[in-house]
Amino acid sequence: MRQTRIALLLLLFFLILRGFTFAQDQPTVDPSVASPPHAKQIHLKHILVISQTKGFEHDSVSDGMAAIFNLGRDSGLWDTTMRTDTELLTKKDLGRNAKNLDYFDALVFLSTTGELDLDDSQKKDILSFIKDDAKGFVGVHAALDTNYKWPEYGEMIGGWFDQHPWSTFNAPIINEDPSFPAVRHFPRAFLKFDEIYQPKEWSREKVNVLLSLDPTKLNYANNPLIHRTDHDFAVAWDKMYGKGRVFYSTLGHTEDAWNDPDIRKMYFEAIKWVLGMTEGNTASHARPQVPGNEH
Repeated sequence: MRQTRIALLLLLFFLILRGFTFAQDQPTVDPSVASPPHAKQIHLKHILVISQTKGFEHDSVSDGMAAIFNLGRDSGLWDTTMRTDTELLTKKDLGRNAKNLDYFDALVFLSTTGELDLDDSQKKDILSFIKDDAKGFVGVHAALDTNYKWPEYGEMIGGWFDQHPWSTFNAPIINEDPSFPAVRHFPRAFLKFDEIYQPKEWSREKVNVLLSLDPTKLNYANNPLIHRTDHDFAVAWDKMYGKGRVFYSTLGHTEDAWNDPDIRKMYFEAIKWVLGMTEGNTASHARPQVPGNEH
């Protein structure tokens, strides 16, 4: 009994000593010093990627979708909703926890082709989303090969597809606006293996050309697909549509393009720009003079 009592007293003494030591180890709080501020909360932007194809099916669609999803996730700047249908392209309340255009901050048409499944109210809502709500639009590659029967779409994006005269080749590209965020990382002149679209119903007076083909390094011989007599082939441009920002590039045809750090960087910065996170020129400019170009 005496041994049990001694053991209990020793245990009690140990617990008291341990509590005293723990209290001594706690940092002293100075009430005169303000507590550190909470980390600034970053509100994620919401991106809707549409890849409905009613015409040619690009093998690179999945690669492009994955790239845009990963760029948003890895940077912490946006989350991405990816669809191959057009249901969400409306401002109507869809119910069922389905999001509509009011939820999103930017719209990406990724190699869409043909006449998309859009009724008149959806077309009106898409244009209003950009023009009136000051939301962003990014067109990737075949977004130019879409909605030929919708004139306002061509006006918004800047034109339509009119063949790719050289198919996929080592395209000689000129950087016309190195100050713009989406092309700032490109040198003044460079090569990219990709498929370059020839635009129709397009004018550089209505857009800010960012990248274009070097007309002095193209083969025009025996090529009936070349329709532009001015030999002005834009590779990327930006513009305003009402209050909204619009970016388009023909780059991104191949699956490998989406593993190219330059292409990923371009679209990453393009999305940031249409979201209003960065600034860049939208005013049109004269075609740069290239030695040997007679046009």
